[in-house]
Amino acid sequence: MTPPRAPQIPVVVLAGFLGSGKTTLLNHLLRNRAGNRIGVIVNDFGAIEIDAMTVAGQVGSTVSLGNGCLCCAVDASELDSYLETLTRPAARLDVIVIEASGLAEPQELVRMLLASDNPHIRYGGLVEVVDAAEFTATRRRHPETDRHLAVADLVVLNKADRVTDAELQAVHEVIAATGSRAALVRTAYGRVDPGLLLDPVLRPDEDDTARQLTFEDLLAETDHDHGEHPHAAYESVSFTSGTPVDPRRLMAFLDSRPAGLYRIKGFADFGAGDRANAYTLHAVGRFLRFAPRPWTRDEPRCTQLVLIGSGIDAEALHKELVDCCVGGQDATEELERGMWGVLRYVRRPEDDEA
Repeated sequence: MTPPRAPQIPVVVLAGFLGSGKTTLLNHLLRNRAGNRIGVIVNDFGAIEIDAMTVAGQVGSTVSLGNGCLCCAVDASELDSYLETLTRPAARLDVIVIEASGLAEPQELVRMLLASDNPHIRYGGLVEVVDAAEFTATRRRHPETDRHLAVADLVVLNKADRVTDAELQAVHEVIAATGSRAALVRTAYGRVDPGLLLDPVLRPDEDDTARQLTFEDLLAETDHDHGEHPHAAYESVSFTSGTPVDPRRLMAFLDSRPAGLYRIKGFADFGAGDRANAYTLHAVGRFLRFAPRPWTRDEPRCTQLVLIGSGIDAEALHKELVDCCVGGQDATEELERGMWGVLRYVRRPEDDEA
């Protein structure tokens, strides 16, 4: 019997121009890890302060940050080799964050991740940090800002406490005009809710009764007062159905998902489309991936999805998901044919061969 494949580690690209607050945000994540072990790759050549550690252009260095976190300072050309190091089982990491240089082209890092032969990683999204107070001046100095915003999956509008509501709205409108479909959250001092980027975990070797937390647990855990760091609220949709979903309808829903819908996570039951497997679904921004896995003997067959975004219509999204459920008139042959659209987003076994 083929052993189950280890979960892939999400790799998040954290980008933004110098002074936008990337490192401050990263430090916030490291201090609020929600049980995650974080690997950090710093693609920069200046003095990068991460908690008590300073990386001063030490290309090729790997430093432990404590609590299971690691930091590497690398040149972009060495990215694959360091991803190989950080994805070894001994590292036991749950997420890898690449802090891009303030002058980097983030879409190049994204392309490298999507083209990587490393079977242990998956794309975790491009997060673009924007300085709300210096937004106009930054765009003037760096016209490529609009291009970066257009390809981001999540835009963090940092230093929102330093500008008026009218100025913030003007920044929102400029970002929308770039063609960006990203979710947008406001924050101060980089204090973005870690739940947007990290899935909290508990480890069996730390607690015999521990289990992998669900996304629903995550949402409950992060539903508390954030008055000390203002940000635009993000909405969530939890969907559970004991009726199988129609693959064609679900793909139509995913293909037309609205701007601002940042993450989708869960698994789908396609019923007669594939009776043997549940399909894990992972989407961040416009990226989409399915992974089939056999149903266990006593596992209830149902679809469970959690959607997170900013500026989304939660009620409308829930109704669309209900409409994806299979009606009695759907024939098995039609459902199986409808699976072709899903299978386009399944990682093939040969993709994992070294």
